[in-house]
Amino acid sequence: MSEIIADLQIHSRFSRAVSPAMTLPNIAMWARRKGIGVVATGDWTHPMWFREIERDLEETGNGLLRLKSASDNNPLPLFLLATEVSCIYSQNGKGRRVHTLIWVPSIDSARKISREMTRRGCNLLSDGRPIIGLTSIDVAELVFSIEPKALVIPAHAWTPWFSVFGSMSGFTSLEEAFGQYAPRIYAVETGLSSNPSMNWQIPELDSRAIVSFSDAHSGPKLGREATVFELDGPAETLSYQHIYDAISARSLGIDEKTLKARISYTIEFYPEEGKYHWSGHRACSIRWGPKETAKNGTTCPVCGKTLTQGVEQRVGELSGRTEEDLRLSPGASAGKGSANVRMTKSNTFPDRPPFVMMVPLIEIIAESIGSPVASPKVQAPYTRLTDEVGNEFFILLQADTRAIAAVAGERIAAGIDRVRKGQLTIDPGYDGVFGVVKIWKDGEKGVADTSKEQLTLLP
Repeated sequence: MSEIIADLQIHSRFSRAVSPAMTLPNIAMWARRKGIGVVATGDWTHPMWFREIERDLEETGNGLLRLKSASDNNPLPLFLLATEVSCIYSQNGKGRRVHTLIWVPSIDSARKISREMTRRGCNLLSDGRPIIGLTSIDVAELVFSIEPKALVIPAHAWTPWFSVFGSMSGFTSLEEAFGQYAPRIYAVETGLSSNPSMNWQIPELDSRAIVSFSDAHSGPKLGREATVFELDGPAETLSYQHIYDAISARSLGIDEKTLKARISYTIEFYPEEGKYHWSGHRACSIRWGPKETAKNGTTCPVCGKTLTQGVEQRVGELSGRTEEDLRLSPGASAGKGSANVRMTKSNTFPDRPPFVMMVPLIEIIAESIGSPVASPKVQAPYTRLTDEVGNEFFILLQADTRAIAAVAGERIAAGIDRVRKGQLTIDPGYDGVFGVVKIWKDGEKGVADTSKEQLTLLP
């Protein structure tokens, strides 16, 4: 039995606003440092990136790939052929902008799908995440007609501007978005501004898996959200079919206990820290939670423009149950070490995989020592910890705080302990502004600017 941490939504250096260091060898290096066992290739629709996939990776024969330079003694991480497309179109008199993940089990399938998209007028050279004029229904029809084992998954399903449930340009249901192909949409991806319990409030998603990934634009951002698979066997024997079965089981009515792989839990970014958790208008510094928005309306009181609706409010608008209905409580501890990292489960839906809320290690270090994330003062202890104690997820979920303190000091060990216990203060994000998670209270020594944007240009 093994646990494999998966991050299956990232971007290559050919996508807009992505670090030029996002090459396949560097992605693999960061995945190892993070403790990620299977990672997305990202962007296989882009012709130049596709050439690098063919150059640097080799198929394993089971639907996944690995670096050609990888040794048999260290085959991880494995790679999954994953891409994201931005569908911009009009349907039922409304403009739609939906970002969708497409996973396939072979280079040949990826090549055929890209060729058909090009034949239908899609400019795949425009960006790693291309803007295409196909509808969500068109994309599903095209992909499934070429590769029946493909997985089509709505990305960051709740963000206002570019998602299937987005308040500004999305839909109110998967059926409305994907039509006759909705039954084959086996999962939705939470995005940074929602977590599983928010998605559990939507009855339509009762038959879908809830998965979480980083949408990383640089190596350090890998794994800020992830999905953990439990596999009956060594991690290196993981296959695309294992992942397909684990994700499709709920939709197909298959007992997950009969499978060789299943979703164990997800690792979540605090949704309040996401850029669209609350409603607001950043130009006028208006930020309202759901109760304030219900009371005051959706018009900015300063400029009179419509507020950008927050994810929390949007979930409430489409929900069929409240968070109280879920009867949330602490579940088993995450990981296999001595650390007491409690997961959250639903007592109403006990078969739902639980989740653990986490803060990236580099952000914990930055705030604990009072220095920005890009500072060498932060990079040095991060590198020492991940070289000497273990990979990042081992440190966050399993490592003894005494071992952490021996390498990086008591302050950083205490910061990790506080995150494990959920002892945090959070100012929710809104209208494109990241929320702020504080480990240390105002006035305590060590509070620093840990702006997420500083991570973007790290190699």
